[in-house]
Amino acid sequence: MSTDNTRPSLYQSVISGWSAFWVIRGHLSPRIYLLFALTGMLLPLAAWWWLSASGLMDKVFMPGPIDVLLRLYTWFKDDDLLGDMWISTYRVAAGFSLSAILAIPLGIMIGSYRPVQALLEPLTDFIRYMPAVAFIPLVMLWVGIDESSKIAIIFIGTFFQMVLMIAEDVRRVPITQIEAAQTMGATRSEIVSLVIIPSAKPALLDTLRVTMGWAWTYLVVAELVAANSGLGYAILRAQRFMQTDKIFAGIILIGLIGLAIDQLFRWLHRKNFPWLYKK
Repeated sequence: MSTDNTRPSLYQSVISGWSAFWVIRGHLSPRIYLLFALTGMLLPLAAWWWLSASGLMDKVFMPGPIDVLLRLYTWFKDDDLLGDMWISTYRVAAGFSLSAILAIPLGIMIGSYRPVQALLEPLTDFIRYMPAVAFIPLVMLWVGIDESSKIAIIFIGTFFQMVLMIAEDVRRVPITQIEAAQTMGATRSEIVSLVIIPSAKPALLDTLRVTMGWAWTYLVVAELVAANSGLGYAILRAQRFMQTDKIFAGIILIGLIGLAIDQLFRWLHRKNFPWLYKK
C-alpha cells in the first residue's frame, strides 16, 4: 500500500523538478548550468565521432576527432602552430581595438544627438551592407599587402556594425533619466558623461563581446591578402592540399580561442555589473 502511495509522489516530484528548469528566465545553479553546457558540447562531439567511425563518409571528407588531434600535434611540432595562433590573435585584436576606439565615441554621438544621427546613420547603414571581401582590392591598393591590410579588413568588417549597435545601446537609456538630469540643471556634456554612458555601459560591453565574435569570423577573409602565416591562412592552404583534418583543426582552434575571449568578456561583465546577476 505504501509503495502505491510513493509512486505518484515520486513521479510528481521528478516532473516538478524537471519543470523548474524551464521557467522563463529562471535560475540554474552553477552545477546544473555546467551539466547542460557540457551536454551541449559533448553531444555534437559524440555525433561527429560516430559519423567518422561509421564508415558512411570517407575520412578525406570527414576525419575523426583522433585524426584532428594528430594533425594538431604535427602542426605544433613541425609547422609553428603557436606562431599561427599568435599572429591571428594579434590581427583580430588590432582590428577590433581600432574599431572600438573609433566606434564607441561615434556611436554615443549618433545615439545622443539627432543631427549626428541624421548625418551619419544612413551612411553607416549603407556601408555596412557592403561585404568586407569586396574591399580587398582597394585595401591592397591603398594600404599594401603587409600586416596593416589584414587589420584593415577586420576593421571594415566590424566597425560599421559596431557603430550602429552602440548607437542603439545609447538610445535604450530611459528618457526619464535624461529628463531628471535636465531638471537638476545638468549640461548636455554632463548628461552624456554622467547619465547616458554609465547607464549604457552594460549594453556597451555586451556589444563589444558580440562584435569580437564578428572580428574572428573575418579572420579567414583578412588572411586572403598575401598572408603566409596565421590560422586562416593555414585553413586556406590546407584546402588546396585536401588536408581536411587540418581544416577541422584550424576551425576548432578559432572556435576555442573565441570561446575563451567570450568567457573573458562575460567575466568582466559580471565583475563590473554584479547587480544584473542577482536573483
